[in-house]
Amino acid sequence: MSGDTHHRRLILVTGMSGAGKSTAVRTLEDLGWEVVDNLPLMLLDRLLDAPAPPGADGEDQPLAVVVDSRTRGFDPDRIVARIQKRRDQGDDVGILFLDCTGAELVRRYSETRRRHPLALDRPAEDGIARERELLHPLRQVADQLIDTTDLNVHTLAQELRGRFATPEAGTTISLMSFGFARGVPRNADLVLDMRFLRNPHWDPTLKPMTGLDRPVADYVAADPAYAEALDRIDGLLALLLPRYAAEGKSYVTVAFGCTGGRHRSVHVAETIGRRLRDRGFSPTILHRDLVRN
Repeated sequence: MSGDTHHRRLILVTGMSGAGKSTAVRTLEDLGWEVVDNLPLMLLDRLLDAPAPPGADGEDQPLAVVVDSRTRGFDPDRIVARIQKRRDQGDDVGILFLDCTGAELVRRYSETRRRHPLALDRPAEDGIARERELLHPLRQVADQLIDTTDLNVHTLAQELRGRFATPEAGTTISLMSFGFARGVPRNADLVLDMRFLRNPHWDPTLKPMTGLDRPVADYVAADPAYAEALDRIDGLLALLLPRYAAEGKSYVTVAFGCTGGRHRSVHVAETIGRRLRDRGFSPTILHRDLVRN
């Protein structure tokens, strides 16, 4: 292996068909990654040892390789062994696995009228089950897992930008608001329930607004428990986030929930985001359920 590629970062992008790999490819390309889709496995080492393409931003341009059940010579056990070999040689190699529940995948295939690549002449459920079993070894060793069941194209892209936009080492922090009525986010590391705060939903004037609007923010902040609660949340995150970083955790998602995901959780996520920026952190803020209302 040449010295020029020794420090080149590689992410292997894999996962269930229909779970968002196309979105991942477009997002990583937008972030400046070199992306190679559906590369035959036998060519992986040759690609890694090749110099960066003309016009690339130096020899250390990160590389994303999409490998899945369509890949010629696909063998997940061989892929795992090859990735481990590259790591032993000093390469920075990771695996990003995009997952999704079977029911949601069936819905997506039904909406697009596409056929599953492993079930061209059978129901999509058969292909999904077969593919999940086939990809299991890669899912087990993936160091980054994103469940896209509750994500649309835009929120998945934002999640990917939060994880891969910053090239330097460190912990990527994401703050998310959500509504319990639509389920707890699958990718959250910490979940904080804001339903103890007074609810603007019951005020006819405030109901159509969101936590991004000043009247809603003022209403929530007037709750007697608000100030102390946010101070304690702020203090907890100030304690935990550096410790996560010290343990080498690449990313942390903190989710704030309320009933519908429009008022209290949105305001608290924004407020905690500002406080964290004042402390020197750079959180990404995502409002999961605002786009659904």
